[in-house]
Amino acid sequence: MILYKARESTDTIERLYITMRHLFNRGGFKPTGTSGIELRNYLLKLNPEIYGSMADSDKVELNGLIYVLDRLPQGIEECSFIFLTSNEGLHKSSFPPIFPKKRRRTCYRIDDNQMNIEVLLGRSEIYDILTHLTFLYNEADKIYKRTHDFNGKARRIWLSIEKATLNTEPLKRKEREIILAHISTILGRSFDEVVTAYKSLQETNDPDRFIKIIYNLGRVSKEDFLGTRRREIFFSSILKERVGHHLFGEKWAENVKKNLSKLKLLDKKLHIISSNMHSVNNMLYAFNALNKKYSNKDEELKLYEELSKNLDLVETVKDYALKNGMFFIKDNSGSNIDVQIFDLSKVNLKNTAFKDIKNINKDDVLIVFDYAFGEQAFEIMDELLRPYKTLKQKINLNVDSISILGKAGILVGNKGDIMIPDSHIFEGTADNYPFHNELTLEDFSGYNVKAFKGAMITVLGTSLQNKNVLTYFMETSWKAIGLEMEGAHYQKAIQVASKIRHHISENVKLRYAYYASDNPLETGSTLASGGLGLTGVKPTYLITQKILEQILSISQV
Repeated sequence: MILYKARESTDTIERLYITMRHLFNRGGFKPTGTSGIELRNYLLKLNPEIYGSMADSDKVELNGLIYVLDRLPQGIEECSFIFLTSNEGLHKSSFPPIFPKKRRRTCYRIDDNQMNIEVLLGRSEIYDILTHLTFLYNEADKIYKRTHDFNGKARRIWLSIEKATLNTEPLKRKEREIILAHISTILGRSFDEVVTAYKSLQETNDPDRFIKIIYNLGRVSKEDFLGTRRREIFFSSILKERVGHHLFGEKWAENVKKNLSKLKLLDKKLHIISSNMHSVNNMLYAFNALNKKYSNKDEELKLYEELSKNLDLVETVKDYALKNGMFFIKDNSGSNIDVQIFDLSKVNLKNTAFKDIKNINKDDVLIVFDYAFGEQAFEIMDELLRPYKTLKQKINLNVDSISILGKAGILVGNKGDIMIPDSHIFEGTADNYPFHNELTLEDFSGYNVKAFKGAMITVLGTSLQNKNVLTYFMETSWKAIGLEMEGAHYQKAIQVASKIRHHISENVKLRYAYYASDNPLETGSTLASGGLGLTGVKPTYLITQKILEQILSISQV
C-alpha cells in the first residue's frame, strides 16, 4: 500500500514539474486558464504537508498562508500580473526594491497591478515561486467563493470587510474584533486562530495588514472570475535565455578566485564550507571581539544565543574579524551568496574552543559561503571548483576539504536533532550519490543532542513535501533519515570536479551535516509551523565546531 501511494505521488510530482517546465517555455499562463487549473489540480492531488488544509474547500490554510507570504514580496496579494524576470536593470530605476522576509530575492512593484520578481537562483526558484503562487490563488478563490454568490454578488460579510479595509482611519478594538470574527467565518477557522494569524502578520506601520491581505486576495480573485482583470503570470525572454547557463554562478566564482589571488592566498590549502554567515565567524572571533574569556561549553553556548538576538554584538564581532584575518565579499554577481575568507595565519585561537588542539599548522584558508538554493548549489560549486584562469596560466585550486552545514527536514527525529548523511538520493531521478563522510555519530555523542546517520533525500522543492513519498523512503530499505534541497547537487559537482575533470584531488575530504528545522511527517512540526528560534543555536554551533576541529587537526598532516 505504501509503495502504491508513493508511486502515485511521485507520478503527480513528475507531472507537476513537466507542466511547470512547459509553462515556463511557453512564456506565461493564466492561473484560472486550462494550464493553470491543471497545475492547481496536480498540487491539490499531491496535497503537500507544508500547505496543510489546502485541499479542504471549507477551510483556508493559515499557517501555509503565512509561510508563503513570508517568501513572496509584500503586496503581491494586491497584484493581478506577476512577471518573473532575470536581473534586467530595474535596480537602476526609481522603483524601490522589495525584499521578502524569508527569501533572498529582489522584487519591484511596477504599478498597482504588477509585481516583478527577479529569479537569479535557477529552476528551483522558479518552481518554488510557482507552487507558492498556485497555493495563494487557491486560497484566494476559497475566500471569493465563500463571500460571493454564483453571480458574483457580494454578501454582507464581504461588504463589512471591504468597508473596514478601504477606511483610511485606524480600526478601533471593537471594530477590529467584529471584522476578525467575520474573517473567521469566511476562513472556516476559529477566532483564536485568526487572531494568532493577525498578530503574526502585523507590521509596525500597518497593524491591520492581515485584514487587508484577506480582502485583497478575495478582491483580485473576484476580478479574475468576473473577467474585469484576469490574473496572469509571465516569464521574461531574458530569464528564459539565462536559466541553466551558470551566468551568475560563473561571475560569483570568478570574483571569489580574484579575491583569493589579490590576497595572495590562491596557492594555500583551501577548505570550502557551505554554511551560514555567523557560526564560523563567531567561533573564531566572538570571545576576543567582546573581551570575554573562554571558559566552558555552557558559557560559549550562552554567548552564541546572545549573539543570535543582539545585532549590535554581531556587528562588533564582524568589525573585529575584518581586522584579524577575515575578508568579506559582498555578492554583486546576482547569485545572492555572500562569502567570507579566513586566513588562519592571522586568527588567534588561544581564546576559543580550539585552544587545546596541538601544533596547528595555521597556513590554511577557509572559504565560507552562504546557503545556495536547490539546483543553484550545483552551479556555484561546479564553477568554484574550476581552475582559475589568468592571461598566463591556469591554476587548479588546492582544495583539501569541502563541508556542507545545512538545515533540513527530519524523518526519524525532532526539530533540533542532527543528521549525518552517508549518501544523497536525488528524488525523481535514478541519481544517487554515496560518499565517505568524515563526520560520524561519535563526533556528536555526549552533547545531549540526538544524531542520526543514513541516506538523505534531495527533494525538488520543500513546497512539494508529500507524506506518502517521504514515508516510503523512510520505511523501506532506503532507510532515509531526512530531506533537503542541495546535497545531491553539491555532490554531483564535487564528483565531476574530482573524478572526471580532475580539477581537484580525488581524495578531497567531505563533511555533510544538517540540523533539523522541521519534521514534515509530524503535525505541527512542518516548515509552516514556524522557525526553530534558539533551539537551532546548539546544533548549528556543534556542527560548526566539529567541522573546524577536523580542519584544524587535519592541518597538522
